[in-house]
Amino acid sequence: MDSAEWLKAERFLAHLQLERRLSSHTASAYRRDLVCLAGFCDREGICAWRELKVHHLRRFAAMSHGGGLNPRSIQRRLSGARSFLRYLVREGEITVNPGVGVSAPRAARRLPTTLDVDQMGRLLEIRGDDPVTVRDRAMLELLYSSGLRLAELVGLELGDIDLADGLVRVTGKGRKTRLVPVGRRAREAVTAWLHQRAGTAAPEERAVFTGVRGRRISPRTVQSRVSHWARRSGMGQRVHPHLFRHSFASHLLESGGDLRGVQEMLGHANISTTQIYTHLDFQHLAQVYDKAHPRARKPAKS
Repeated sequence: MDSAEWLKAERFLAHLQLERRLSSHTASAYRRDLVCLAGFCDREGICAWRELKVHHLRRFAAMSHGGGLNPRSIQRRLSGARSFLRYLVREGEITVNPGVGVSAPRAARRLPTTLDVDQMGRLLEIRGDDPVTVRDRAMLELLYSSGLRLAELVGLELGDIDLADGLVRVTGKGRKTRLVPVGRRAREAVTAWLHQRAGTAAPEERAVFTGVRGRRISPRTVQSRVSHWARRSGMGQRVHPHLFRHSFASHLLESGGDLRGVQEMLGHANISTTQIYTHLDFQHLAQVYDKAHPRARKPAKS
């Protein structure tokens, strides 16, 4: 693939960030996928994007699978290729998108890991009144209270939180905004942090959560602080920020939460994404049944 053809891919990547407002992380994933597709084209003797046909993309998927790539990653690669080719159709570079209808092998649906209510309660028992501890307690409480993604937490601005009404305005994927409730414990923790923040944040900084230099906290720092408190609480498993989101959804549904309502709070475009948590809910009920029902319990060892 020569430089003129690759320039079309560069324009597409710029379009993703400037017009579609996708995160740099998502744009980097698209870039990796297009680099793989361009490498495939070079090996197959395809010199221009317009030469790509349906059978080429099917072969691309098959070779990715043969190379050990899992179905979920192949789906992502094909999705990136389809988006790029759709862009080329829009720009008049090609007339038909050959990626339409090309699918990857079906991926097994993995259930997300969660913490149970007791584990989450233990993790959130964060004691201390120094600014870093107060900030961390507010971040972790808000992650669990409102089911925020890591990028959503880091991106919060001061005007996004209405503590009087107990709401937070979240900017999610695709720059879509939603309003999510904030629970009592999280409101108390955020209020305490905002008092501390006033003396630590840079004067012009609008981010809710700031680091030791007074600037917006980084995702890596949040991940590090979550791991720190998980170790302090004696957790025997890896704990990461997204685990709070999974636990938030699972605990709501276990308590009888409405699936549509949980979908809106999580900001899922498709309810099928939210439905995976109903499998967790069923799994939880099955475990309760196995322990409690007289016909399900294992006989005691003599």
